[in-house]
Amino acid sequence: MSAIANPGFELTELLLHVKELEEQQLDLRKSVICAFNQLLDLKDISTGVHSTRLAEWAVRVAREMNIPENLSYQVEVAALLHDIGKIGVPDAILRKPGPLTSEERAIINRHPEYSWSILRLFSGLEQASLYALHHHESANGTGYPAGLKGPDIPLVSRIISVIDSYDAMVSNRCYRPGLPHREAIARLLQSSGTQFDPDVVQVFIPIAEKDTAEVFAAAGTSMAAVL
Repeated sequence: MSAIANPGFELTELLLHVKELEEQQLDLRKSVICAFNQLLDLKDISTGVHSTRLAEWAVRVAREMNIPENLSYQVEVAALLHDIGKIGVPDAILRKPGPLTSEERAIINRHPEYSWSILRLFSGLEQASLYALHHHESANGTGYPAGLKGPDIPLVSRIISVIDSYDAMVSNRCYRPGLPHREAIARLLQSSGTQFDPDVVQVFIPIAEKDTAEVFAAAGTSMAAVL
């Protein structure tokens, strides 16, 4: 009788229940994202650590480039899980110590599409999925998977491209040792305007300089290589 007499009370209860369900859905999504990052760690320990580092950098660069704060979560998720599609690439290719064949390269070049196909299934992560899809595009249009050029590439994808490449260059891999910091920065500058967005490179360099010691410790590269 009280609900009939006070319909406002019933509406309040319903709204509280809806809010509770939304919070549960958000918590579940966050848990799945963390689980995916753990999955990357299991697939390749350096990939998971690499992705966590990129997520922190991407948010910092995005803020410096005045990307709206309400997109920070999309930026963070895209950087964190941009390589989730690598779970669809055979270990024999990912960990091959020598050069890849053209067929193997074609397979590994599909991983951004695999990342997109996974992330787009999550409600609310449509933007993050597109950022991950295009993180291997190049400023001059020679990248993949869509051959986008310049401003046609989402800015967040351009950010991930720069920081992903830097982190990969300074990290030890099964097929080569990591590069010294100065050499990695020189390569970013050399490829500005062709592979990389020059504005993103200029914003990222001071951040990389500040975090050099921590990055090289996590990447498994001796600081002596920097000096």
